[in-house]
Amino acid sequence: MAKLAGPHLFNMLRGSLIGAAEAVPGISGGTVALITGVYEKLIGGAGHLTSAARMAAADLPRGKGGARAAAEARKVDWGVVLPLLVGMAVALVLAAKLIAPLVEEHPQYSYAVFFGLVLASLWVPYSSSGRPWRPIDYLIGLVVAAGGFLLTGLPPSQVPTHPLIVAAAGAVAICALVLPGVSGSFLLLTLGLYEPTIEAVNQRDFGYLSAFALGCLVGLALFVKLLKWLLEHHHHMTLVVMTGLMAGSLRALWPWQDDDRTLLAPSGAVGLTAVLAAVGALVVVVVLVVEIRAQRRRANPPAGRGRHARVPAAPEARTEYARDTSVR
Repeated sequence: MAKLAGPHLFNMLRGSLIGAAEAVPGISGGTVALITGVYEKLIGGAGHLTSAARMAAADLPRGKGGARAAAEARKVDWGVVLPLLVGMAVALVLAAKLIAPLVEEHPQYSYAVFFGLVLASLWVPYSSSGRPWRPIDYLIGLVVAAGGFLLTGLPPSQVPTHPLIVAAAGAVAICALVLPGVSGSFLLLTLGLYEPTIEAVNQRDFGYLSAFALGCLVGLALFVKLLKWLLEHHHHMTLVVMTGLMAGSLRALWPWQDDDRTLLAPSGAVGLTAVLAAVGALVVVVVLVVEIRAQRRRANPPAGRGRHARVPAAPEARTEYARDTSVR
């Protein structure tokens, strides 16, 4: 039981980091999912769930039952995905009360930590693309980074909290959640819906939250299948684009900027700000070291003795594992 609980608790911790990131404008939950090594598990699981929902919607009205949908849903690695979702949900609620106010009160120091975190995490998609980068890859990455830089420089606006607009914002925000380098919270802040959304979470405004959740479901269904296909068929180029997006998004986390997102020169406690950025980068290094060691343990579990000795995996199982981890 303890051996089973260990991985579940670790995955809940991973999910809590992703959920906490989504509450902070400028940092993407997808970035944290990449760092913690669960990004493709989440995308694959979301793809299977959207397929299952589509099958159920097609079969049940015709009286065919939900056998196809159930079979598709069983393809999700629930042992990983469910603890992740639980951790994300709990952390998102707590972060709305704890982390978001901290960022508002101490933006320079808070953004310094996140700037270091995202800067160090650029190594993850860069090194996981599956093959060495060519000059054209660097050029594409720079172009995408420039686009991300311009996007994160858009000044905040204000849109009405009409249910249709809230649903549309939810669809956009969920796409940002699954796309590293693009912050759903930052896009909500640009639309002027960040504070209303945080307030709805804190006040349990289920009308607002229902419209937002509906938009998230629609956006997820439309976007995640495309992203899953891109990762399966154009893995290298997809990670090149993700690296560029993450690099461009650093603009949103620059510790010195005004309310209109105009970048300013470093000033005021520059040393402390730099130290906090280094702390953020160190957190990424520690997480990556832990994840690499966990992958090695999974790939080479310790041999047992006697009747409990480890049985070598079947060739097809080894192939499946290689396919699952080759992109990390």
